[in-house]
Amino acid sequence: WDIEGAAGILCYVGAYVFITYDDYDHFFEDVYTLIPAVVIIAVGALLFIIGLIGCCATIRESRCGLATFVIILLLVFVTEVVVVVLGYVYRAKVENEVDRSIQKVYKTYNGTNPDAASRAIDYVQRQLHCCGIHNYSDWENTDWFKETKNQSVPLSCCRETASSCNGSLANPSDLYAEGCEALVVKKLQEIMMHVIWAALAFAAIQLLGMLCACIVLCRRSRDPAYELLITGGAYA
Repeated sequence: WDIEGAAGILCYVGAYVFITYDDYDHFFEDVYTLIPAVVIIAVGALLFIIGLIGCCATIRESRCGLATFVIILLLVFVTEVVVVVLGYVYRAKVENEVDRSIQKVYKTYNGTNPDAASRAIDYVQRQLHCCGIHNYSDWENTDWFKETKNQSVPLSCCRETASSCNGSLANPSDLYAEGCEALVVKKLQEIMMHVIWAALAFAAIQLLGMLCACIVLCRRSRDPAYELLITGGAYA
């Protein structure tokens, strides 16, 4: 049952990464970043099957079943180690990827007829309480700001406490002071850390499962009387 619970948690973590990444995918164009999440969901699904094999093998104390159980757990353990390594690799790439993509996303902003990129910017600015790339003054360099000519930034830059905010640069105290780039990088790195910690935690569970199965296997191979008892019981 522990393995079944672990499988459910791994699938949940993988799904969480997919859902959260979807909100920030405009700022991180490398789709391979999702590989760790895909693998961890696959591992979670596999663990459901492993749990059934392990239960049956343990109840019957089948040497073949237990050996298969150990081998599969070993493969899962190796897979989780790979997930950890990939997680660290992509976590290190986040800052460069965001820095390369965020400029392009802000340049394509169109507040009057928002497209997907525009919605992504407004979402991030509201959720992360930020404005612009490094600060709100970055908006002055965008095509949208120059075309509107009203000396204001999007309303998503307005602080929640500023009820009368209209995005005007004449009232900078109404706007979020922090830029979005650093916060997006931090958020994406946090997402990747969820995958890394989940993989590490359940790699430890796999080790425990392999250890328990090996103990049962050793007990059967080193105790002929126990083997005869089980065999005799089966024929009785």
